[in-house]
Amino acid sequence: MMAAFRLTAGAVLLSLAAMPVLAADKGVPDAAAIERGRYLATAGDCIACHSVPGGKPMAGGLSLATPLGAIVATNITPSKTHGIGNYTLKQFSDAVRHGVRADGANLYPAMPYTAYAKVTDEDTAALYDYFMHGVAAVDAAPAQTTDLPFPFNIRLSMAGWNMLFLDKKPFVADTAKSMEWNRGAYLAQGLAHCTTCHTPRNALMAEQLSKELGGADLGTWHAPNITSDINSGVGGWSQQELVDYLRTGRTANKAQAAGPMAEVIDHSLKHLNDADLHAIAHYVKSVPAIRDKADTQPVTQWGKAGDELASIRGVPLPQNLNKMSGAQLYDAQCASCHQARGEGSFDGSLPPLFHNSVTGRSNSNNLVMAILDGVERQDGRGAHAGHLMPAFRQTLSDEQIVTLGNYVQKMYGNPAIKVTAEQVTTLRNGGAPSNLIGLARAGIIVGVLVLLALLLWWRGRRRKQA
Repeated sequence: MMAAFRLTAGAVLLSLAAMPVLAADKGVPDAAAIERGRYLATAGDCIACHSVPGGKPMAGGLSLATPLGAIVATNITPSKTHGIGNYTLKQFSDAVRHGVRADGANLYPAMPYTAYAKVTDEDTAALYDYFMHGVAAVDAAPAQTTDLPFPFNIRLSMAGWNMLFLDKKPFVADTAKSMEWNRGAYLAQGLAHCTTCHTPRNALMAEQLSKELGGADLGTWHAPNITSDINSGVGGWSQQELVDYLRTGRTANKAQAAGPMAEVIDHSLKHLNDADLHAIAHYVKSVPAIRDKADTQPVTQWGKAGDELASIRGVPLPQNLNKMSGAQLYDAQCASCHQARGEGSFDGSLPPLFHNSVTGRSNSNNLVMAILDGVERQDGRGAHAGHLMPAFRQTLSDEQIVTLGNYVQKMYGNPAIKVTAEQVTTLRNGGAPSNLIGLARAGIIVGVLVLLALLLWWRGRRRKQA
């Protein structure tokens, strides 16, 4: 990474101390400015959502599952016909930080503009330089477009949502905190948008900031509690352990990344410099603790090595394979990699199943999802880097996954946490449906009825006066 580009904490505080008005569009920036914008775009993980695997960078087309339906990422290359090539700096800023396109239409908050609103004017201008001069234009529109059900297909409805939940104020440094803390807060709250996934949402899909980083379900995967709590969060992790996890997706006897978090690490976090990773870790470890009552001890301390091989020696498999025991399923499907006693691979590439946050947490969705879809990693450029764990979606039935999941929990994790048949079926089918569409439609009907009632009352009053 270019020396002129490295963003030190001290330099960042200088940029945060005063918030300049966005400058007018200028000519072609120099290479250092474009490289700085590229780094910021990497911190924002723009490529993960705006590129399809094997496709052209930032060309859009990726379908993002949400409780309201699929939202298709748009082309954000500098194409003047299908991208953002005609955007001014002001229009770019409004889209990134306020969720409003150049044509005035509102974006959906699947685009984390509520977090990007924290980005400074200076960094927004650097991002603009990169997208306009550092990204190859792709003159083609995504094959699909977003088509949400009524009333969410009316983008103007997002204007009301923004009035309620969008804080447009950019990040302001806390002078009582260290430079490292401020840098970490700026990244975690802004470009890295940690709260977008790790903070629970209310009935209107807005983040409950009083529960910042307290953990949330993301359709099928669960973004865990990463507050400073010793039991439920990362309070028992050292800062270096957290940095190692952000860089590699793995920390021994703690956790390993899978699903959306693995994508974040592969496309974004592992490319950040050491100072920024330490700053993020420092900030995350300072977030007020939130504890799940079910976590009676640190989630990374549950379980121990063990097996039930004696119970299956010489025992024939049942004719109905759905009736296999947990020990039989584990021996057939898991032991070759995780070893017979759950110790993990000898070279450390595959984790032990005990002292593992996946089996220790009070939410077992990630255990089920790892069994269903496996664990894949990318090379950071969108290419497939390999399977760390195979998917068993086509191999195991729901009943077998319930049996296997509960065996793993009993042997190696928190035995009080269960895997249920309803849970496995729901996750296999893409997650629980949202009732927000029904609530919104009911709200519209109630609003119309109220307006009609007021109109009838007004007409009746006018007649009496006449």
